[in-house]
Formats: sequence, structure tokens, C-alpha cells
Amino acid sequence: MFRPTKILVPTDMSVHADKAVKQAIDIARQFNAELFLLHVIQDPVQQCTVDYCISEGLVSQLQSELMESARKGIRQQVAKFPEASDLTITTDVKTGVPHDQILQEELERGIDLVVISSLGTTGLAKYLIGSVARHVLLGSTCSVLLVK
Repeated sequence: MFRPTKILVPTDMSVHADKAVKQAIDIARQFNAELFLLHVIQDPVQQCTVDYCISEGLVSQLQSELMESARKGIRQQVAKFPEASDLTITTDVKTGVPHDQILQEELERGIDLVVISSLGTTGLAKYLIGSVARHVLLGSTCSVLLVK
């Protein structure tokens, strides 16, 4: 029987991701597994546009504020689920291509189950799988649970 010990939940902090977090919490409680929530910031602050640049100091400050805001958001998402208070939960925020960072996190932490929402914040259509979820499903070396 499959008994996950480390569960990764990529989150964009949407209501769709809340469903995946809830499902992962239920599974983690059942198998006494560790839970890892990961938020990936895709587009960090750009220093220059076509004809205008901002200082490196301001870019650094904005990136720092963006990371802290994301950390706060992921903590607030976890707080929505008081039933998870007795679980071991690790949260992290990274920058980069979401599916690449998710797959890298899976390998680095020895994850044996990824629980991901089939739709993210873009939610183009109810019945289409999101591109991040599709890439994770195709590239994952462990089991992946898609949550509708």
C-alpha cells in the first residue's frame, strides 16, 4: 500500500490551491506525513523596460517586499486550516519557472507525493488542465494527485 511520508503542495494561493492544500492535509493526517507548501514567483521585478530603468537598490527592495508578501500569503493560507496545526508543515517561496522549481523541490526534499490543483489562478477553462500542473505531471518522478 502506498504510504506517503513527504507531500509537496505547490500553491498559487488561489481557491483552487486551497482545495489541494485541504486534500494534502487529509492525506498527511492519515499517514502522519510531512507537508511542504511551495509558492513560486514567476516574474521577479524587472530592472529595465524598453526605455526606462530603476535603480538596483529599488529593484532589491521591491524583490524583498515581494518575497515577504508571498511568505505572508502562504502563512495565511496554512492558517485557513486549523486542523493542520498538529502536522509538520514547511513553507517556502522561490522565484523562477514554476514547474521547474516544483520538480526541483520534489527531488531535493525526497518528495513521494505531489498534490497540485489542476487549475491555477489563470483558470482559462473549467475543463482544461493548467500548464504548470501538466508539466509537473509529465516531469515528476513520484506520484502526483491532481485536485479539481
